[in-house]
Amino acid sequence: MSENLKTLRDSAAMRWIALLLLALAMFCAYIFMDILSPIKDLMLSERGWDSTAFGTMQGAETFLNVFVFFLIFAGIILDKMGVRFTAVLSGAVMLAGAGIEYYAISESFMGSNMETWFTNHLNYIPGFDELGVSPFYRGMPASAKLAAIGFMFFGCGAEMGGITVSRGIVKWFKGRETALAMGSEMALARLGVATCMIFSPFFAKLGGSVNVSRSVAFGVVLLCIALIMFIVYFFMDKKLDAQTGEAEEKDDPFKISDIGKILSSMGFWLVALLCVLYYSAIFPFQKYAVNMLQCNLTLTPGEGFWASETVTIVQYIIMLVVAAGAFASNFSKKKGMKYGLMALAIVALVVYCFMGYKRGSAESVFAVFPLLAVAITPILGNYVDHKGKAASMLMIGSLLMILCHLTFAFILPGFKGNAVGGIIVAYVTILVLGASFSLVPAALWPSVPKLVDEKIIGSAYALIFWIQNIGLWLFPLLIGKVLDKTNPQIVEALNNGTMSAEEAAVSYDYTWPLVMLACLGIAALIIGLILKAVDKKKGLGLEEPNIK
Repeated sequence: MSENLKTLRDSAAMRWIALLLLALAMFCAYIFMDILSPIKDLMLSERGWDSTAFGTMQGAETFLNVFVFFLIFAGIILDKMGVRFTAVLSGAVMLAGAGIEYYAISESFMGSNMETWFTNHLNYIPGFDELGVSPFYRGMPASAKLAAIGFMFFGCGAEMGGITVSRGIVKWFKGRETALAMGSEMALARLGVATCMIFSPFFAKLGGSVNVSRSVAFGVVLLCIALIMFIVYFFMDKKLDAQTGEAEEKDDPFKISDIGKILSSMGFWLVALLCVLYYSAIFPFQKYAVNMLQCNLTLTPGEGFWASETVTIVQYIIMLVVAAGAFASNFSKKKGMKYGLMALAIVALVVYCFMGYKRGSAESVFAVFPLLAVAITPILGNYVDHKGKAASMLMIGSLLMILCHLTFAFILPGFKGNAVGGIIVAYVTILVLGASFSLVPAALWPSVPKLVDEKIIGSAYALIFWIQNIGLWLFPLLIGKVLDKTNPQIVEALNNGTMSAEEAAVSYDYTWPLVMLACLGIAALIIGLILKAVDKKKGLGLEEPNIK
C-alpha cells in the first residue's frame, strides 16, 4: 500500500481535492467576470452608464492582455516561477482589480475628489485614441473609467489564473484522468455564469432597495475565497514537490522565433480565426443577454413567494441539482442509475424553468445557459476522443450559434406580449446556444496539437489566446456602440428627459447587434468548411479520433 501511495498525487482523494481548489477558484473568477452583466439596466438608472459606456468598460477586461501583451508575460511568469507562485499571484491581481472596481461603483466614489479627477482626465490617450482603441472616451462616466481600470487588472489575473489552472491539472493528473479532470473543472467554472446571473441582481435589490455596489461586493468576497483556495493549493503543491524531490514542472517559454513557425501553418490560422469568431459571438453576448431578454420578453414580476428573496435560494439549489444530475449521469456505469440521474436532471430543469417564468426574472431565464453545456461536455469530449469528427463538430456548433442569434433577433421579438410563448422560445434558444458552446471548445482545443509541432504547442496556445482576447475586447464595445447608434430615439429621449433611465434600460431594439453576432457565426461556418477541406487535402487528422 505504501508503495502505491508514494506521493499526494498517487491518492485519488488528494488529486481531486487539488482539482477542487483550482476549480472553485475559477468558479469565483467566472462569477466576477460577468458580475455587472445581469444588472446592465441598473447601471444605466443608478450610475448613468449608457450602452457605449457599459460596453467600453466590459471590453476593458482584456485590454492589457491584448495591447500590452500581458498574456505573453503571464506565460513567461508561469514558466519562470512555476504553478504555485503564479496561482497565488493571479488570485491577488484579480482581487486587487475587483477592489478598484468596487470602489468605482460604490457610493463613496460618487461626489468625491476622485470622481472629479476622472471626469476631467483620461479623455484623451495619446496613440490609443489615434488608433481608435482607447479604453476611455470623452464623456465616459467617471465611475465607468475607474471600473474599467479595475476590470483591466482583474482580466490580467483571470487569464493568468486560467493558464495556471490548466497547467496545475496536468501536473496532478498526468497519466491519469486528465480529460475528466479538465472537463469537470470547465463544468464547475461555467456554473459560475449561472450563479452570477441569479445572485448579482439578488444582492443589488436585497431588502427592497437598489444598490449596485452590493453585487460587486459579493464578487469581491468570492475572489477573497478564490485567493484562499490558491494559497491552500500552494501548500499542497509544495508538499507534492517535496515528496517527489523534483523541481516544479514548467512549460517551455514563449519564444519569438516560434511565431514564424506557427504563423506558417494554414491550419493554425483557420483554428485561430474560428476561435476568435466563435468566442466573440458568445462571451460578449453574455454581457448583454439579460438586458436583451428584458427588452424582448413580457415579464410580469412575481408576487408573494415568487417575489421573495427565499425563492432565489430555492431556484439556485434546483439549478445545482440539474447540473449535478446531468453531469454525474455521464459517469454512471449502471443503466438504472444513469437514466435515473438523467430523469432527475430533466425534471429539475423543468421545475427551474417554471420558477423563472413565475418570478418574471430575465436573469434567472438566462441562467439556464450553461446547464445543457454541463450535461453534454463529457459526451462530446468522449466522442471526439474515440470517434473524431472535430472539424464537422466545429461547423455544427457554428450553425447552431447562427440560428440562435437570428432567433433572438427576429423570432423572439414577435412574441412580445405573449408571456408563455416568449419565455418558451427564450429557454429553448438559450439551451441550444449553451449546447453549441460545448460543441466548439470540445473540438477546437484538442485540434491544436495536430496542427503544430509538439515543441511549440505552448506558444501556439498563447498566440490563440491573444487573438481570442482581441475579439473579447472589441465586441462588447461594438455591441454597446451599435445599440446606441441603432436606438437614437432612446439616446435622445434620455438626453432631453422625456424618458426615464429605468424605462430606457428595457426599451432597446437588439436586432442589429444580434445580426452582427450571427454574421460572426456565418464567418465561423465558412472558416469551418475551409478547414475541413484543408484537413482532407493535407491529412491534418482533424476528423480522426484522438485515441487510436
